[in-house]
Order: sequence, then structure tokens, then C-alpha cells
Amino acid sequence: MKDEVDLTNTINILFIADIIGKPGLDAVSAFIDELKREHKIDITIANGENAASGKGLSPRLAHTFFEMGINVITSGNHIWNRDKIYPLLEDNDQILRPLNYPVECPGHGSCIFTTTNSIRVGVINLQGRSFMYPIRCPFKTAEAEIRHLKSQGAKIIFVDFHAEATAEKLALAWNLDGKISALIGTHTHVQTADERILTQGTAYISDAGMTGPFDSVIGMEKAIAIQRFKTQMPVPYRIASEDPRLNGVIVSVNSGTGLAQSIKRVNLSMENAS
Repeated sequence: MKDEVDLTNTINILFIADIIGKPGLDAVSAFIDELKREHKIDITIANGENAASGKGLSPRLAHTFFEMGINVITSGNHIWNRDKIYPLLEDNDQILRPLNYPVECPGHGSCIFTTTNSIRVGVINLQGRSFMYPIRCPFKTAEAEIRHLKSQGAKIIFVDFHAEATAEKLALAWNLDGKISALIGTHTHVQTADERILTQGTAYISDAGMTGPFDSVIGMEKAIAIQRFKTQMPVPYRIASEDPRLNGVIVSVNSGTGLAQSIKRVNLSMENAS
């Protein structure tokens, strides 16, 4: 990771990791304004696919996220759990579903957000295939969409890659190194400690973690998760509530080159909030 950042030509991106139910929403509310102010954030992106009681996203919550200052909402395989979001996926291109789902699926897989200083930032949402659904190839889909976004004037391109396998995430990042500003992994809800800038200038982390209750099993009540593993019975999950935290990353990008200058993990606990 580069130590020195050129502040004269920098776009700062805040990415908030998978938001889990009300505890996640409370953590976002507690920290988002402070983070945006302290780090001079130009665009805030958040993965919201688990916001509605742990699975899915509702129109009401999507509007709440925008009101809180989130500019683009990404998602993953759970975006389809609540069909009331489908019309909004069609109408609002700043609520994304993974681009490599079939074209017949509702919604958009990428968008361009223009910052207050007129910088066009492309955001792409992709989903992995290892241990997940056999949808279209994220590698080929990404390459085509990057060309399209750049033709529309987006020099900065941010990718949320919602995937299970670390190898698939890292392979896609190396494949796109130097072609995009950042590839941030989501889906596992466990923040990894491998953030870095790859050799050609793309920021990477295998998983940004989750924004929600950490005294849990990836956001769910411990006892229920343990029971499911021990019995293999489909006991309904319930969201935990203890130790809500905000996870994510802050990526600084040179607006002239579109390459990353730094990436920093975020892990803030409401137990330590002022």
C-alpha cells in the first residue's frame, strides 16, 4: 500500500460493507457523517442486500440509505429475496444488482455517479460463480462493462465483487489490475486483512466485512446458527443485536489516472462511539 497520497487530485470513496438489519442501520447512522467529514468523502457506496431483516432490501430502506448520504447501493444474491424492490431496481440505476445475472432480471448492474466536482465514477456490481449460482462469467462481463463505462467518461471505476471464493476474487482483481480503481470483495461478512494496491494500481481487499452485530455468526444469533450446523435442520435465522459495528474501506483514487493511491480498512464499534 502506498504511503503518500496526492491530495490535490484525489477522489475519496467510502465503501460500507454488507449492512445487516437494524443493527447495521444503527451503525451506519452512528458513523457515516463523521467518516464522510473526517476523510473528505466524495462518494459513498454501500452493500444493502441484507438490510431487510437479514435478507433482501425494501424500498423504504433503500430510500433511508439515500437520505443518510449513501450515493450508490450495491447488492448480491439476496437482492431477489423481496420482490417489492424489483420496480425500484428498474427505476433507480443507483440501486444495483449483480450485472452478470441474466438480462431478463430486473434492474441495473452498473451506474455512473457524478461527484460535486464533476468527476464521473463508474460503479459495477458483480457476483461470483464458485460455490454460487452458475450465472454469466464475471470476468467477461466486467471487461465489456469497463469499456462501456470508460466510453461514457468514467475514468474511476469501482467494483463490488460479491463472491464466496477468495481465489475467484483475487483472480478477477489481477485480471482487471490497472483497468479499474478498486475491486472490493463482499458476501462472506468476515473482514480480511489483505488490503493492498496491486502492481498496476488497483486497490483490493478479499472481503470488506459486514456492518451489523459482531457478537453473532456473520450477523445471526449464535445459538440458532450452531443448532443449524449441529442438526442440519432448516431452523429460521434471527438477526443478533450485540456489538453493532461498521466495517468497510476507504479508497483514495487519483482522478487523473483513475488508479488507487491508498486503501484503508474501517472497523468501528458502537460500544466505543462518543
